[in-house]
Amino acid sequence: MMKESWYQDETKIRLLRIVVSGISLVLSLGKWIEVPYGIDIAWIAILLCGFPIVIGAAKAVITEHDIKADVLVSIALIGCLIAKEFFAAGEVAFIMEIGSALEDYTSEQARKGIEKLINIVPKIAFVRRDDKEIEIPVEEVRIGDNLIIHVGETIPVDGVIIKGSTALDQSAMTGESIPVDKCPGDNVISGAINRQSVIEIRATGEEKDSVLQRMIKVAKEADENKAPVVGLADKWATWLVLGAFAASILTGIVNGFVYSELGIAFERAVTVLVVVCPCAFILATPTAVMAGIGNGTKRGLIIKSGEALQKFSTIDTICFDKTGTLTMGKPEIKRIVGIAGYSEDDVLRLTASAEKHSEHPLGKIIVNKCLERGLEIKDVSEEEIIIGKGIKAGCDGTTILAGTKDLLDSYEIETDSSVSAKNASTCIWVAANGICIGLIELADTVREEAGETISRLSGQSIETVLLTGDNKEAGESLGTELGISTIESELLPQDKQSYIQGMQKAGKKVCMIGDGINDAIALNTADAAIAMGGIGSDIAIELSDVVLVKDDISRIPYILDLSRQVMKKIRINIILSLGINLISVVLAATGTVNSVAGALLHNFGSVFVVINSITLLMYKESK
Repeated sequence: MMKESWYQDETKIRLLRIVVSGISLVLSLGKWIEVPYGIDIAWIAILLCGFPIVIGAAKAVITEHDIKADVLVSIALIGCLIAKEFFAAGEVAFIMEIGSALEDYTSEQARKGIEKLINIVPKIAFVRRDDKEIEIPVEEVRIGDNLIIHVGETIPVDGVIIKGSTALDQSAMTGESIPVDKCPGDNVISGAINRQSVIEIRATGEEKDSVLQRMIKVAKEADENKAPVVGLADKWATWLVLGAFAASILTGIVNGFVYSELGIAFERAVTVLVVVCPCAFILATPTAVMAGIGNGTKRGLIIKSGEALQKFSTIDTICFDKTGTLTMGKPEIKRIVGIAGYSEDDVLRLTASAEKHSEHPLGKIIVNKCLERGLEIKDVSEEEIIIGKGIKAGCDGTTILAGTKDLLDSYEIETDSSVSAKNASTCIWVAANGICIGLIELADTVREEAGETISRLSGQSIETVLLTGDNKEAGESLGTELGISTIESELLPQDKQSYIQGMQKAGKKVCMIGDGINDAIALNTADAAIAMGGIGSDIAIELSDVVLVKDDISRIPYILDLSRQVMKKIRINIILSLGINLISVVLAATGTVNSVAGALLHNFGSVFVVINSITLLMYKESK
């Protein structure tokens, strides 16, 4: 793909227009340059910034029957040109272009998340036909086809395992932090990643009907159902235009009667139009938004738009994903218990020896922990993977079993219930020569700041909800520990979406916080969305309104507080800008200021708005 030239970049062209226009206005005001034929150099600003505004306003009125704030600006520009007040015309166009640029910049949201979701779908599939493994486009897979799924590959379609056993990483789809063992007869879903060994599945659906494709479909629908934020200036544009026209016409009529001179009446009417131009009004929102975004950036928050801040100012319910959001998303060994005379190190060493050559993710964690402790991992003389249960291995004359309680039960080995793992943990029982010698407990690590964050949100009267694809025991254990109001477990991506939609129908303003592909639909459905920036998937980040750069969820209460402060500043800016405009209209109507002075005066409001907004950069979290 050819690199885009600078003159094809609309943002760069717009910036160049603004810079050149600003220079021309300075030269025009100082009369430092003489232009042939007496042409005012301010015409450069009028052409570069004014004409696009006039054309856009005309197009909106003619094709869309929509009156925007640009209509009022266009009328003022034309009036200034008729009165030959070129600097005033150029200055108004220049300020409006800056305001419009700021508005566009701060309202811009990343819309690439759905495309990235689409890119997760494998492009090819390996199908067994006539006892040969062939490669075909994934869209050509049909129900009943036998597919070979190699280690590290993403399952392209929903299916059922017919040969082999493995551990599937379903975190992308369900949020489960620990890979799930699968064996012949088990169903598998598209989007899961094969982590252990080669398997063969029979397709039970086509690519277009897969779970992953359904996720893409509902994500698109949720995105289309999001209404864009309407700018306040455009929202009130009709009233602004009517008010400006009324004030201008009234000024012209009164002055015409008083002075009986058409020139004076016309000039003052035009001056009223100039000072009524909503420059400060238009800057009221984007300047406050930019300051708010800058404040958030200093505190590890990437706030994508003004729309995002507007959303967060109304949030009353926050939904948390579990794995990778409230927890670290990485299983760790939490406890090792030795019984029957065996120490913790004995249990760890023997289990690591049995798992030495295993590709199972949990086996690798155990091996790494053994190496960290400097324990010797011995080679095994025999090794057998017991589908869906664990492993059996021989080491220095010792027969080792490591896996589920069902594994030990199948060998009639009694386990000690007094040392069972906690509900939120995964337990690997270990036996040696027919005797249970202990267990290794693994679990995800809860973030240190999680409890305090939930507590602070409750203090802000925010309802908290846990939406997780993990099992009920794990969900309830974590939710109860952290004090979360509502706990919903064993949810698929579409279930999370349905739950959020239910709350929205009940009048709730919902924020979703997640990190994975499985959260994409929920993030896109919620009124506002937050993604983890460090461990978060590209999709979650793209679909979110705010990104936590350092995965610090303690920043969440601050986002809500900051957004409310930004909206408060916007309201103050609007009131002040309209007040200054009103005073300027009185001065213009009485002839106290002419069109050039009026243009400079109404810019005082713009400067005041900018300064007021900048104070947001110094805003700090209340203790």
